[in-house]
Amino acid sequence: MDLKLILISFGLLLLAFAGIAIKIWAKKDGKFAGTCASQNPYLNKDGQACSMCGKLPDEQDCKKEAQA
Repeated sequence: MDLKLILISFGLLLLAFAGIAIKIWAKKDGKFAGTCASQNPYLNKDGQACSMCGKLPDEQDCKKEAQA
């Protein structure tokens, strides 16, 4: 019984990692959209700029990516 549970858990973890890998592979340049914290209303309740790049919540692109 324990071995069956371990195998099922391992299979589900592999499936999750495969799904993430496919999402990265399918995206243009392997980038996730909306990675700035300023886009998340739960993390940024006051409408402050992103602490990493300075992007405001109403701006579309990350300022670090635009400079590169």
